[in-house]
Amino acid sequence: MKYGIRDAAFDLAEYVVKTRYEDLPAEIVEVTKRDILDTLGVTIAASTLDPMAREIVGLVKEGGGKKESTILGFGGKVPCWMAAFANGAMGHMVDYDDMHMMGKIHTGVTTVLPGFAMAERLGKVNGRDFIAAVALGNDLMIRLGRAITLSPQGRDEWTMDKGWFATQLFGFISGTVTAGKLLNLSEEEMVYAIGIASAQLSGSRQMATGFAAETRAIQAGWTGKGALLSALLAQRGVTGSRDSFEGRYGIYRVYLQAEPDRDSLVGELGRRFDGEQTQFKAWPACGATHPVIYSTLELMREHQFQGEDVEEVKVIGGSPHVKLLSEPLESKRRPETAIDAKYSIPFTVAVAITKGNVTLRDYTPEGLKDPAVLRMAERVWYQYVPEIAEKREEESPTIEIKLRNGKTCSRQDQVFYGMPEIPVKKEDLVIKFKDCLSFSARRLPAENIDRVIGLIDGLEAAENVGDVIRLLVPQRRR
Repeated sequence: MKYGIRDAAFDLAEYVVKTRYEDLPAEIVEVTKRDILDTLGVTIAASTLDPMAREIVGLVKEGGGKKESTILGFGGKVPCWMAAFANGAMGHMVDYDDMHMMGKIHTGVTTVLPGFAMAERLGKVNGRDFIAAVALGNDLMIRLGRAITLSPQGRDEWTMDKGWFATQLFGFISGTVTAGKLLNLSEEEMVYAIGIASAQLSGSRQMATGFAAETRAIQAGWTGKGALLSALLAQRGVTGSRDSFEGRYGIYRVYLQAEPDRDSLVGELGRRFDGEQTQFKAWPACGATHPVIYSTLELMREHQFQGEDVEEVKVIGGSPHVKLLSEPLESKRRPETAIDAKYSIPFTVAVAITKGNVTLRDYTPEGLKDPAVLRMAERVWYQYVPEIAEKREEESPTIEIKLRNGKTCSRQDQVFYGMPEIPVKKEDLVIKFKDCLSFSARRLPAENIDRVIGLIDGLEAAENVGDVIRLLVPQRRR
């Protein structure tokens, strides 16, 4: 795209401003409501499962300010952009939030959380408007990610290879669009809001290289705060760049040194919604562990064996992700922190075999020291296959389990539970939500939880989405 041609920001701003709830396909409405429920749950779970949550919230509350938007899990109100920061920081902490593989992103933490913070500031936002704002923010974020994975340079030019976390890099934009839609920004104001957001982009993957810094988890904190400030500044007449995406120094040229695929950015606006491919996590661990968890559990189901029947386990593959999550083997077998455990195939496979499932409690300090799991982890090996590593396409590893009776069984799954082909069942998302809320820093009445589930299930009929947050306001300390 030559510099000077109408930037995609204008098309996207027009699309967002003009699209209403009634224009959304029923499938997108449903997946958006599920995303709202799921995102709230995993955010609240972090209030006790990650020690940094309390530290971040403590700092935010120390700053004080206008009491307009709620901090999830802990309670208390602060200015909307700081609530978006605190909640966004918690959103990815337990690594249990949604995924979208087309754009290599997590959408909900960048839209749902700042969306609720803005809705509380406004005082009364109905369910239809809220669903539309979140759905459109998610749609834009997926389009931004898709535009680089399908760019003329090809798959090798995606954000990971350029050193960026796509969730943080593009999350400023998706959150801004959600907030701007709730504010009823004009098309011109939306263009400027996107431009203001683009001036704040960040998200270097260095924070996850070698030493796993806490900033790896709090990506959506920065994006949520920046998004609300961008939308509110644009509402007040502050201008931003108008050629944010395809300008001479637009996002793709500066951050990714690539030309975006324009059809991915603006093709079939209002007709193509890739949000239907959103994946909800069935297990609270890095997405690259999910195929091996699924294969392991399916082998146990098919061959009817338990942990005590297992003599040895081999994870066979050559994927860069699988190698990263399996080496060095000894430390991966005995991770010391929750995040290290979530990024460990040997430990996570050991949990699946020992417990018959993988849950949040398996990554608590007690879970990390479970002697039965650690004994099983000693029997898990990783076999690197260079021929697989040389392939261009991603390939799930094979799980090979040798039983004490001499029998060996193996399985490889390219499609697993949680993928669009085998979506997580609605009832399992409800179970996940209730489990997540059991970790809230302050206790929530069971009747409130049930009411939240029902309210979100029928959110399009809600007069005020703030009722969802009020039901989630903690009643008393644990």
